[in-house]
Amino acid sequence: MISYNYESDFTLGNEEQYSQWISSIIESEDKNEGEINYIFCNDDYLHKINMEYLQHDDLTDIISFDYCVGNEINGDIFISVERVAENAKEYEVTLEAELLRVMAHGILHYCGYKDKSEEDAALMRSKENEKMKMFAIN
Repeated sequence: MISYNYESDFTLGNEEQYSQWISSIIESEDKNEGEINYIFCNDDYLHKINMEYLQHDDLTDIISFDYCVGNEINGDIFISVERVAENAKEYEVTLEAELLRVMAHGILHYCGYKDKSEEDAALMRSKENEKMKMFAIN
C-alpha cells in the first residue's frame, strides 16, 4: 500500500495516478509492494531528519528509510518539495518532472540501485528516466 503524507502546503494532484505508477515501477523490477509512505515536507523538516538520523548538516531533496523484507518493498520516503523545486529550476525541468525523478529514485534505492559511484549514478539516472516515461503511459 502506498500512502502520502503532507508536512507542508504541497499536495499531489492525483494520488491514485501516482500510486498506480509507483506500483508499476515495483512490478517492473520484479519486486512486491509492501507499505510505502511518501512524506512531502520543506527543507527545515528534512534537514532536522538529516541531522538527527544521518548526522548530515546539509540540505537534500530526499531521504529514504528502507524497511524492505526480502523481495517486498517497504519504506518511508521523505521529500523536500522546496529542494525539488530548486533542483527543477537548476536543471531547467518542470517541477512535475523533477518530482517524478525523486519519487522514482527512492523506490529504485529499495530495488537495490545505488548512486555513490559514477557508474552506479549513471545506471540510477538511466533507470529514473525509464521509470519517468512509465508515468506518461498511465
